[in-house]
Amino acid sequence: MTNKNNKMQQWQNPLIYLLAFSSGFCIMGIELLGGRILAPFFGSSVHIWGSIITVFMLSLSFGYLAGGKLSTKAASLNRYGLIFICAGIAILPVAFSSQWLMEAIFLAIEDTRYGSLLASMALFFIPTVILGMISPYSVRLLVTDKNKSGQVAGFLYFVSTLGSALGTIITSFYLVLLFEVNDIIMVFSATLFLLGVCAMLFNRLNQQKSIKDNKNSNHQGVIHE
Repeated sequence: MTNKNNKMQQWQNPLIYLLAFSSGFCIMGIELLGGRILAPFFGSSVHIWGSIITVFMLSLSFGYLAGGKLSTKAASLNRYGLIFICAGIAILPVAFSSQWLMEAIFLAIEDTRYGSLLASMALFFIPTVILGMISPYSVRLLVTDKNKSGQVAGFLYFVSTLGSALGTIITSFYLVLLFEVNDIIMVFSATLFLLGVCAMLFNRLNQQKSIKDNKNSNHQGVIHE
């Protein structure tokens, strides 16, 4: 029984690392696309990127707080997957609502500094907060030995940051040249949604396997008695 549980844990941890890597990839990909979305209305000067980066850093910080607090309440792979699903859904308005929203803010606020800041907040704050919840929740699921918590957290942030680096270069070097911005956003959304579903399915299979193993163990105990 213990060996089977250990084997399931060995598969669970790589899945969590994969999901953390993917979230890092998507976060930076979306941040880069934010510049392309705002550019037709507010330009692409340094204060536009300052607005985008500020909103992403601020929303990620709130996400870290929320994810850390949520992870203390019966953390599970099922809830972890639900975070990805919510993030995937929250990103969709960026693809479907950005044009009219940018136009409305552009007409309402003359100063492009504050207009771009408000536009970035309106588009990216909520989905990035949800994405920010992933890292602390990942740490909670991965850490089983408090003596190794620092090592686990360090490797997780390495994996997540590596995903961010690849998301940055692949999005900026290739994706924006091959596809429309809205199409890329929708692919990111679908990817996060599917990863969340995979996490929830994996959790369900683990639970079913544990129930089956418990029944077999109890049955064998009755036979021996």
